[in-house]
Amino acid sequence: MTTSDLLHETYSALSANKARSGLTVLGIVIGISSVIAMVSIGQGAQNSIQTSIEGLGSNLLTILPGVVQPGRGIVSSGRGSAQTLKNEDIDIIESIDGVNTISPEVSRRFQVVAPTGNNTNTTINGVLPEFETVRNITVNNGSFFNQASSRDIARTAILGATVATDLFGESDPIGKTIRINKVNFRVIGVLTAKGGAGFSGPDDMILVPLVTMQKILSGVDYLTTVAVSVADKDRMDEVKQNITDALMTKHRVTEADFSVISQNDILGTLTQIVTTFTLFLASIAGISLLVGGIGIMNMMLTTVTERTKEIGLRKAIGAKRRDINLQFLAEAVMLTFFGGLIGVILGWLVSFGITYFGILQTEVSISSVLLAFGVSTAIGIIFGYYPAKRAAALSPIETLRYE
Repeated sequence: MTTSDLLHETYSALSANKARSGLTVLGIVIGISSVIAMVSIGQGAQNSIQTSIEGLGSNLLTILPGVVQPGRGIVSSGRGSAQTLKNEDIDIIESIDGVNTISPEVSRRFQVVAPTGNNTNTTINGVLPEFETVRNITVNNGSFFNQASSRDIARTAILGATVATDLFGESDPIGKTIRINKVNFRVIGVLTAKGGAGFSGPDDMILVPLVTMQKILSGVDYLTTVAVSVADKDRMDEVKQNITDALMTKHRVTEADFSVISQNDILGTLTQIVTTFTLFLASIAGISLLVGGIGIMNMMLTTVTERTKEIGLRKAIGAKRRDINLQFLAEAVMLTFFGGLIGVILGWLVSFGITYFGILQTEVSISSVLLAFGVSTAIGIIFGYYPAKRAAALSPIETLRYE
């Protein structure tokens, strides 16, 4: 039997009962499209996380009060309530070789009211002028804090892009007065939108001078975060260890009452979480592939029974077992191939729709498409082999007598 004859017979056999063939293929289509969509969503989420973290600042170390343990968060005390980082720790960190710039911060959430009548509950971050460099942000409109405003307890504020829109809409907020926790602040700048929430949420926060935050808004003398920019990326681990040793000596503790976290630590942990979650979702979607494979086997067994006399006639005129085996196996593979093709297209459309409507920036990789085709072909071979072998093993005499 030539290849063209095999393809012609396969097409004729599958098109003889289009409804049954279509319903059998449906399980493969759903499984393949689900796997493609889940993998693309996971890849898109991973890229989004990486972009957001990298956008927070390059060569960045973040010092937090309390002890961070994987999977348990800050266990000695929650962020915002721990008091293990003090203003005097800044001088200790600045003296460490390899440290470029330091940005001490105090964060709280307060209700903010604008003269327009709009209000929002958002994060207020007390910072120094170095925050702009360390956190890799820029001012789109207006100006950033200077050293004088930090010393003079100035009541000035810089709005994140989202907060500016929430409070003032399309109007220019520069020079306007807002009330933060019932205290008036004059808006001097609006940050450039960075997109994505990230971890410090630059679009959804308001910046005020650090001393103003500590003495007027929060009334605390400790820090909730210290961001450290390292001069040389290759020395990140060395600087991290030196900071840890210096602060433990300063705090006179044998076990650190703070945590030093690098961007790579955060990225690695979150990437692992997203990858695990993606594999979990893809595995669930893959169950439908198994169900679809069982459906194909069921259909092929039914087809063998229905075409018993045809098999006998073919053998009577000289068809070999290999020809019969190959024909039924080709039908199973053809079903899964078309199911895989339609599934890839449907999965791509789902991913495109998620990106188009702004839900998430997905990414369909070539590897996932090739994997889908490989899996669909493997299912055709695995679940089509037994029916094909059974058809090839039928006795010509018994098949001709079959009614």
